[in-house]
Amino acid sequence: MSLLAAMTSLWDVLAAVLRSLMRGRSLIQSLLAFWSTSSVSSVSSVRSQDAASSKPNADPVADFLAEVEHHLLGHIQAGGLRQLSQRLKSQFRERLRSNPDCMLPSYNSQLPTGHESGRFLALDVGGSTLRVALVELRGSGQSAPESSIIRMDSFKIDSHVRNLRGTAFFDWMAERIQQTLSEDDAQGRDPEHPLLVGLAWSFPIEQTSSRGGKLCAMGKGFLANEGLMGEDLGDIIQIACRKQGVHVELAAIVNDSSAALLSEAYSNPSTRFSLVLGTGVNIAAHLPVATIDAPKFGTRPDSWYDQASHVIVNTELGMFGHAILPLTRWDELLKDAHPRPDFQPLEHLVSGYYLGEVCRLILLEAIPEIGVFGGVVPPSLVAPYSLDTETLSIVEGDTTPTLTTALAAFTTRHPSPSPYNPTTADMRFLRALASLIARRSASIIAASLVALWELKADAERSLVADLGLSTFTSSPQQPQQTQSSRTVRFASAAEAELNLARHGTITVAYNGSVVESYPGYRGWLQGFVDGLVAEAEAEAEAQGWGFLCTSAR
Repeated sequence: MSLLAAMTSLWDVLAAVLRSLMRGRSLIQSLLAFWSTSSVSSVSSVRSQDAASSKPNADPVADFLAEVEHHLLGHIQAGGLRQLSQRLKSQFRERLRSNPDCMLPSYNSQLPTGHESGRFLALDVGGSTLRVALVELRGSGQSAPESSIIRMDSFKIDSHVRNLRGTAFFDWMAERIQQTLSEDDAQGRDPEHPLLVGLAWSFPIEQTSSRGGKLCAMGKGFLANEGLMGEDLGDIIQIACRKQGVHVELAAIVNDSSAALLSEAYSNPSTRFSLVLGTGVNIAAHLPVATIDAPKFGTRPDSWYDQASHVIVNTELGMFGHAILPLTRWDELLKDAHPRPDFQPLEHLVSGYYLGEVCRLILLEAIPEIGVFGGVVPPSLVAPYSLDTETLSIVEGDTTPTLTTALAAFTTRHPSPSPYNPTTADMRFLRALASLIARRSASIIAASLVALWELKADAERSLVADLGLSTFTSSPQQPQQTQSSRTVRFASAAEAELNLARHGTITVAYNGSVVESYPGYRGWLQGFVDGLVAEAEAEAEAQGWGFLCTSAR
């Protein structure tokens, strides 16, 4: 080694140690960190030199992105996404029959007519936001709009709120309800005429009626179930509201995905599915009662079974995907560090809570290996879940040549160690990563939607073909002599569903920050859905079934 090279190496050591000391490390930690980084850099350098010798003008950044794309989106090639959709359909069908934790039938057996009217309080309790709205429904055929929001407030559910235990969380909710209604003293002030409430609950619930259900473990970092497990959710909320001088009566409790389906069906009668994709993920599906094993319904009155040919099913989509998802090494890292690694495997790949974390794990590998961001990881990115999907959304949404907005947002939240300042090239790299991660999410959601759509079509065809079979009877209490008339009515309902699919457009309602606000997401999702539907229809025609539906949106 020449003297100049030795001096350069020495200054590299001193500069690296100085940077590390300024970040609060000990001298030994700094030296170890430097040599570790140097080792990685050396390996990276050798790999780059090897690549350069075999490929002229090698670009390590482009090569790395190509590798990421292969791992994240390789499953969509050569019919792979169709295969994933079929495997998901098999899991859906199996768990409709056997699993008590997912594919849960609600009490909602009727879709809205569009003529419902009145003034109601709507509550939406999500993973990151509480929404409180005073809503008026006027019904279709009126000169005024069929529905309107009189007043609505949104309240952020941060880590402090998620850590509220038991009744403290519901007291916090009631205070926000009172705050929203305070401008109109007449609403909810008369105990003789309580304000009717529709509650969208984004967590598992053991529903006991259309307006009641037992509180279950909430997940997502919430502690509100502590000390209240098994108590009626409606009673808990009503008691908390009375403390604030607000008198409410729970008229309906649905999970967030069922709420999205019902609300869209009020104005759009072709709605049969809904997608909620924000912090978490879920899909609700309108399915024949006969597809669901009897024990899943629990104890329900005979009158419910008399009129229920179909029911809205809460799939708990995040719980699916075991052993069939296209996991990458970064997904495995996320899974290894997760407190419940096998609870919601599909959610890890698609929801807003995890998209930023997958990107962070890729960046931790890419920065020292290929030298983006000056080869030094911004200190804030060392912490798990420090890179949120909102930041990726801002970066993805900046289409200007200089990516000024993206740079400002990222450097404010994740400053690099001085004297390095992230560049436009760094933002292009991050933007490319974000796009690949979001597109993978959209592809898996599309596979899930089309799998459920095919499962529904299969079930409707079976109902039409199997007139009179006992599979239509899901209620052990139902008298035998009524089975035939019920079967005919239910088969007629199934035929109407098939006709809607054949001659119309099946609508998927949607809600949630990712599907609503992430730049380009809905376009990617629709593209994947259209491609999968085309493949499914081609297969159906080849097998003599005829097409299943003209489109889905």
